[in-house]
Amino acid sequence: MLEASKAFSSYSVNDIEKAKQFYGNTLGLQVSGGPEGTIRVSEARVLIYPKPSHQPANFTVLNFPVENIENAVDELSKRGVRFEKYNQPELKTDDRGIFRGRGPVIAWFKDPAGNILSVLEQK
Repeated sequence: MLEASKAFSSYSVNDIEKAKQFYGNTLGLQVSGGPEGTIRVSEARVLIYPKPSHQPANFTVLNFPVENIENAVDELSKRGVRFEKYNQPELKTDDRGIFRGRGPVIAWFKDPAGNILSVLEQK
């Protein structure tokens, strides 16, 4: 039944115009208007919708696979993206915000609504 479905993700933001600027200008993604005040992020197959009582998730809602994480972090940092830094026993990032522990090499950042996104290296 669902094998032919084109699944996509969706999540809320508290300010749709800030989201449109961030995803379109800062991240350089193709953003278009969706139904009833939503926006679509074409490359990521994401629908972002406004929600006045938005509460950001405390987990990653969207991952961007990249070939070289250092290059991605450098480029996004130049565009004003601030990467999260963690110093926990099981989760330590370097001074640039890159985690090189168990699992993929990954760096997390937030959109203007506090949603957690990441770039993760896939070779």
